[in-house]
Amino acid sequence: MLDMSTRTAYNDDHSMFRDTVRRVFADHMVPFLDKHEADGIVPREAWKALGEAGMLCPTISEESGGLGLDFGYNSVINEELCYIGSSAGFTLQNDICANYFERLGTDEQKAKYIPGMISGDVITAIAMTEPGAGSDLQGVRTTAKRDGDDYIINGSKTYITNGQNCDVVIVVAKTDPSQGAKGTSLILVDAGMPGFEKGRNLDKVGQHSADTSELFFSDVRVPKENLLGGEGRGFVHLMEELPQERLSIAIGCQAGAQRALDEAVAFTKDRKAFGQTVFEFQNTKFTLAGLAAEVQVGWAHIDWALKRHLAGELTTAEASSAKLWHTELQGRVCDAALQLHGGAGYMNEYLIARLWRDARVTRIFGGTSEIMKEVISRSL
Repeated sequence: MLDMSTRTAYNDDHSMFRDTVRRVFADHMVPFLDKHEADGIVPREAWKALGEAGMLCPTISEESGGLGLDFGYNSVINEELCYIGSSAGFTLQNDICANYFERLGTDEQKAKYIPGMISGDVITAIAMTEPGAGSDLQGVRTTAKRDGDDYIINGSKTYITNGQNCDVVIVVAKTDPSQGAKGTSLILVDAGMPGFEKGRNLDKVGQHSADTSELFFSDVRVPKENLLGGEGRGFVHLMEELPQERLSIAIGCQAGAQRALDEAVAFTKDRKAFGQTVFEFQNTKFTLAGLAAEVQVGWAHIDWALKRHLAGELTTAEASSAKLWHTELQGRVCDAALQLHGGAGYMNEYLIARLWRDARVTRIFGGTSEIMKEVISRSL
């Protein structure tokens, strides 16, 4: 399990919460990881179990029916989830969607969705990416045109996490295409609305237990009350949430890197070659020592970034730097750890194979490494 002895970002309450998270994951996630991977989805029973344990949307305020905890509790869940090797979409609901609903939602929207989000009865998604628009969100082509008291939505989205499971999706759409980014809005679309269809559960290289879908909107009529935030303010709302989203990705990557390192150490100490364990070869020890040093630095940086975020001080450039560095770290550690497994590392029965596969996309989603460098450069 993750070593908390040198961490600086958490207090005793976080530690007690971590014990709960570990118990819930041990009972409801770890025994079923292979099934989740094979099925391409995490069942609602797991969502309900997390809800009952207070592990969904813990930052939602008490006024809205939540626990009113700080983001450190989200981080605990994120770390433990990624350490066990799961790509379930809990963190999307906790770290991203919850903020949109609580910060931008009307009283009616909050009453309709938030209780279910907390209990696990309502699963959320956010639909940004399109076949022709990825990191450049200003290129979104999905439209939401006013028609009396409704919006009529047309377009398609792809690579949407929780796309199969979702009960409601935050759709990024152009309410005024002539205004570019200023014409972008966020609109809530419920599963089952006429014209809204979920496409196939996409066949990905990794993160198989995360249901990731295409979504199609054909003349979907949505009441104007489903506008989330201000009309034409969608791009601004998205930018406001990006620091937390990118920090969340960085935290998960750091935990994944730690698990890959731990797997490599355990395997090389057990596996023998030429009369000694693989660990005893100088190349192995030096490789692992280098990885351990990088991972140690990574944890120190995560705690620094997390404390700054909890204080409301983490900047967009700092969050982008964290996302860039920790995703790249995860890639390096997972690749080296797989190499130290030899042929076994290429076998899906070994966890390192899953960790390696799952790591690749982190340098793409939430903004590619190249986009992170562009964002960071603007602050220089």
